[in-house]
Amino acid sequence: HPPHLSYSLSTMISAILLVNRKGQIVVGRFYRHDVTPAQAETFLQQVIRSKETGTQPPVTLMDSTSFLYTRHTNLYFVASTGGNGNPALIFEYLYQKIAILKAYLGDTFDEDKVRQNVTLIYELMDETMDFGYPQNCSIDVLRLYVNLGKVGARELEEKDPSQLTSQITGAINWRQPGIRYRKNEVYIDLLESVNLLISTSGQVLRNDVSGKVMMKTQLSGMPECKFALNDKLSIDADGGGGGRRARTVEIDDCTFHRCVRLGKFDADRTITFIPPDGEFELMRYRVTDNISLPIKIIPAIQEEGRTRININLKAIALFKAKLNATNVVIKVPVPPNTASCNIHTGAGRARFEPEQRAIVWRIKRFGGETEFLMAAAVDLMPSARQKPWSRPPISAEFQVPMFSSSGVYVKFLRVYDKSGYTAARWVRYITRAGNYAIRI
Repeated sequence: HPPHLSYSLSTMISAILLVNRKGQIVVGRFYRHDVTPAQAETFLQQVIRSKETGTQPPVTLMDSTSFLYTRHTNLYFVASTGGNGNPALIFEYLYQKIAILKAYLGDTFDEDKVRQNVTLIYELMDETMDFGYPQNCSIDVLRLYVNLGKVGARELEEKDPSQLTSQITGAINWRQPGIRYRKNEVYIDLLESVNLLISTSGQVLRNDVSGKVMMKTQLSGMPECKFALNDKLSIDADGGGGGRRARTVEIDDCTFHRCVRLGKFDADRTITFIPPDGEFELMRYRVTDNISLPIKIIPAIQEEGRTRININLKAIALFKAKLNATNVVIKVPVPPNTASCNIHTGAGRARFEPEQRAIVWRIKRFGGETEFLMAAAVDLMPSARQKPWSRPPISAEFQVPMFSSSGVYVKFLRVYDKSGYTAARWVRYITRAGNYAIRI
């Protein structure tokens, strides 16, 4: 969309440069006059040519000008701004620019490939940025009318010119009109990663959930979807949700796919969008309160002199009995001078794996509301220079289908289309271990 006149100057990008390892500008475009080539030359001399990119942060301030850069193969993508720009927006634009060039030039494009396609790259620079404001970065739309490369030349010949115009200027550039399915379906996956850190005294130091909502849509036409989770603010906005009080969750740090209408979300906490066709990530979120741990691990480690360690471990499944954890892997570190291990387990298989310096306990299927024990006697080789064992933390991997560790669940998904069809909806929950560590 064209920039609004009320945007402040500080949000603008002044220049985009593609620079090689020698600090030479391969392709560059100065969109505004508040950053001069001389200022860019100072940055190239002090950072790129002096080989300081590995030791300095990717944001550098020189002469009241900010330079932000990232690397791809043997090229540096550099953005500069004379104001107090938004670094997250600028880095996102640079990553989008790299993704666009990958689509046109191949995943491993380098300086030689860029020099061979200078005209194409200048055209893409002008289409994706106007007077310092990021514009259309959708590869699917760019390939319709920027056809100097191999991408999209065939599709361009088949497009109606009026449809091409609406694709370029319209608000919905992630979905093409005219899509038809015999059976309309929506698949929703709530994927959560549980992060846990427990101290040696059993105190919880970190416990949060990082989640994302993945969708696969097979819907005809141009449908509008309304989607809601049991977010505490959305329940409050609905006036409490009626008689029975459902569990509510405080969701933090939401980020959405660009198809979501953020104004509607701010107003009533419903997620309204016209979905892309196929698979996409609708949103990411984080929950930090009232986390339900899927598996609790209680270790007891006793050192007997310098030649023996006794390890006792209890793993308890805290989810409901009708559920099962799969592919459970618990890694219990042992000292580097471990000679042998005598291990007994109540389920699964455990063995000493020297390359990992750990006893690895694998359980294919861990039923809910059950607990298993593992006991190990570890014999150590005597060492001339006895260093104290650093005791790395126990780590765990697992997957629990149809379990939400954060308590987040889908309240509803409604699909509206002018043809009035009914779409089938499928929801799946999967909780996995993220950084799951117990110090010993």
